Amino acid sequence: MRFILPLSLIATTLAIAPVRFDRGKVFRVKPQDEKQVNVIKNLAKTSKLDFWYPDATHHVTANMTVDFFVSEKNSQSIQSALEQNQMHYEILIHDLQEEIEKQFDVKEDIPGRHSYTKYNNWDKIVAWTEKMMNKRPEMVSRIKIGTTVEDNPLYVLKVGKQNEEKKSIFMDCGIHAREWVSPAFCQWFVYQATKSYGKNKIMTKLLDRMTFYVLPVFNVDGYIWSWTQNRMWRKNRSKNKNSRCIGTDLNRNFNASWNSFPGNNNPCGDTYQGAAPESEKETKAVADFIRSHLNSIKAYITFHAYSQMLMFPYGYTSKLAPNHKDLAKVAKIGTEALATRYETQYIYGPIASTIYPTTGSSLDWAYDLGIKHTFAFELRDKGRFGFLLPESRIKSTCKETMLAVKFIAKYILKHTS
Repeated sequence: MRFILPLSLIATTLAIAPVRFDRGKVFRVKPQDEKQVNVIKNLAKTSKLDFWYPDATHHVTANMTVDFFVSEKNSQSIQSALEQNQMHYEILIHDLQEEIEKQFDVKEDIPGRHSYTKYNNWDKIVAWTEKMMNKRPEMVSRIKIGTTVEDNPLYVLKVGKQNEEKKSIFMDCGIHAREWVSPAFCQWFVYQATKSYGKNKIMTKLLDRMTFYVLPVFNVDGYIWSWTQNRMWRKNRSKNKNSRCIGTDLNRNFNASWNSFPGNNNPCGDTYQGAAPESEKETKAVADFIRSHLNSIKAYITFHAYSQMLMFPYGYTSKLAPNHKDLAKVAKIGTEALATRYETQYIYGPIASTIYPTTGSSLDWAYDLGIKHTFAFELRDKGRFGFLLPESRIKSTCKETMLAVKFIAKYILKHTS
């Protein structure tokens, strides 16, 4: 007798098993001098180090805090190398797989209801965009701005009282797949903004007079991959010519001093910039949308994780932006507003000096396009959990971030023409 396997079962058997990170470790090292910097750079060549902070070897400098992940197989030799070179280190995470599983530490409130205190996969987020639109049609509409490489839709939610052309702010979350707290904030923002309309004076005024364009997940394919196959995935999922390595870092793919730094042109690297500016469907869709709404967009805000920073241009040069004083003032008051809730300390400043130099970023691109108030948040935390912030900390992270975003929006409403 012949057994016929159902197609779905065959497909599952052929699928790749998700990457596991059992007993893999996250190290924190602070190289004291050039010699120790070179030790890290050499280790990166010989062992597979996944840089968490900064995001690539070429950014490592003396006296910088460096966080990287090492598999169980390599952790002993890395530890020995650090000890031999008298380098002080601490182990932030002893078993990455365990930490990944511990992220989901909030119980479902009501099954079937969208939760803002849990991490939601892409299917749940799509259903949520539909729900928000149906629930608040006078306040929320959904715009499909394009599709991804794997043909998933890119949805922007337009939030605000739907009347005449007004000033607007474009916000995006989840440009890097593994930074899950970022899409969680975009969902929180839309929900809280619409819920508090008519109840909270500031939010009511903002929604009456402004439009928020919110892209809840910029890098949809990568986000799906980080849920199903590799929790630590960062890039999108496009195929690279003449390489077996997949993906482009969408935040290196914008036309802002693109390809002017060495180190971003290896398709196997996590910060690969792509074959050309806007070579990626996701980048192109966002850039086209912003260009077509340039008359109304007065601010651009992008959300990343982790390290508790509020940054503004430039990343590709150490020169200060023409309106540096204004940007610094907004960032200073924004971080102060954020700290009023739980005393969470953020630092602020230009990207290049606050975090590390970058090229091809969405922030610099939007600024050079003429949007004179552009900001990037690096949300919680400072490295204890890194990309694996537990769900139990989503609510407090979102609440404090909301205070800073409301302040920025109020400032834009009052001070831009």
